[in-house]
Amino acid sequence: MVDTVKAPALSAESRLKKHVKLSDINYRRNTESDFTEKIEALDRNFDYQSNSEHYWGEPELSLLYGTPLYEEASPSQRLALNHLYWATQYNQTAATEANAVLYNQVTAGVFSAVGGYDSLCKELDLETDQERDHIHAFHTIGYKTKRALLGKSGFNASIQGKGSQLAKKSSAKPGSGQRSQLFSFGWNSSPLSTFQDYAFRFVTNNVFLRNQAHCYSEYLRDLEHKGEAIPAQTTGLMGHLGPRPVLQFFTLNCGSSPFLACVFYVARFMANMLIKNYEYRYSHYYKELERRGEFIPAPIAVSHFHLMDEAFHTTTSQLISQELYRDFPKPSAYEKLVANLTIYRAQSVGLSGLSGGLPAIFRNDSDFMLSFYQLLQSPVFGMSPEESLQWVEKSLCHENEGFHVTYKYHQRLLAELRRMFEDIEYLWPVNREMRLMAGGGSIEKALQNNIKSFEQFSRSVA
Repeated sequence: MVDTVKAPALSAESRLKKHVKLSDINYRRNTESDFTEKIEALDRNFDYQSNSEHYWGEPELSLLYGTPLYEEASPSQRLALNHLYWATQYNQTAATEANAVLYNQVTAGVFSAVGGYDSLCKELDLETDQERDHIHAFHTIGYKTKRALLGKSGFNASIQGKGSQLAKKSSAKPGSGQRSQLFSFGWNSSPLSTFQDYAFRFVTNNVFLRNQAHCYSEYLRDLEHKGEAIPAQTTGLMGHLGPRPVLQFFTLNCGSSPFLACVFYVARFMANMLIKNYEYRYSHYYKELERRGEFIPAPIAVSHFHLMDEAFHTTTSQLISQELYRDFPKPSAYEKLVANLTIYRAQSVGLSGLSGGLPAIFRNDSDFMLSFYQLLQSPVFGMSPEESLQWVEKSLCHENEGFHVTYKYHQRLLAELRRMFEDIEYLWPVNREMRLMAGGGSIEKALQNNIKSFEQFSRSVA
């Protein structure tokens, strides 16, 4: 007979000791690792031509894989699509890790103010430094790759040192009013007015989160003393949650409440798992090449070492999102509302669709049609605008293997997130069960969305 009696719940003191011990272990192991240093070396020495004749991952990790266009593509074009997929994915990864750079500092300031979490704060500081190195490597490799394949006129980009910004604006006249999201990354820092900034702080500290002044993030306090605006990220998963004022309000909430500081790590865990969902395939490819004694392209090595680094970061996200929040007073109705709206919105903007052109991406292809249209007119394919438009329609508006590949990744991630979130009691069922993500896992729905979006897109470039 199986004993179904649950173990007694830990006392608050025992929980704290457990969390501190886990943080100590994670920090020690991360400090002793050298994966970031290996990524830095690969970043410094990367040369596209030395890596250009090899696949940077399995063929299915290629732009437009499984579409009619891919079936017609030449070997050199397929290789280019494989390389551009890597550059595209890690462009988005860099944007997501820029989120972590900001919110690691905001939330570490809260945990430091509360006290008793020294090793956790040290781990978050270490992760912030590592993320900056990751971002620089992704930008360097991505820039050199796109420059080599798309040419100088293919995009307008610049890199200037660590933590640099990489942005692209469409140079094509047709559809120039639309933003190309496939190859773009930006870190918008335009401030709110002084009055609006003051209003946010007043409402948060005196209405919604009163009596928590002792928890206010030291990081935000330092910025306030310098007269700087509340920071916000406008790219990555967090950057799509709402307009900049909403993001600033979220930043202030995360920096004013220990519970809401923990909520950020629910969203960060979602982002960690989204990256891991395809990155483990890169790591597997690395190990296969290593086992066979074959040449390992630098981007594959970067992916492998990044997965190793991110294992520590994912452990941090999991600890805070699933356990640490229980160390603090039960959340108010307002805190629960903010938490659930955040996770609901994260599902909506980042996990509620299926892409047929970008394997393992769970957004509608409407976000990427302009980029695919421009890619087909680049030196890689050299098509006319008319041909490009026809191939976009053929590839994204009819069922093909590309949608089924993304569906495979979708189902794996959905099951993992549901398993991880099932014991977070404050989540609404729509978030705990990832219902928006589940609802977006339909090839038929993705095709319907693409057909509608293509009709609008084709008119805009006519």
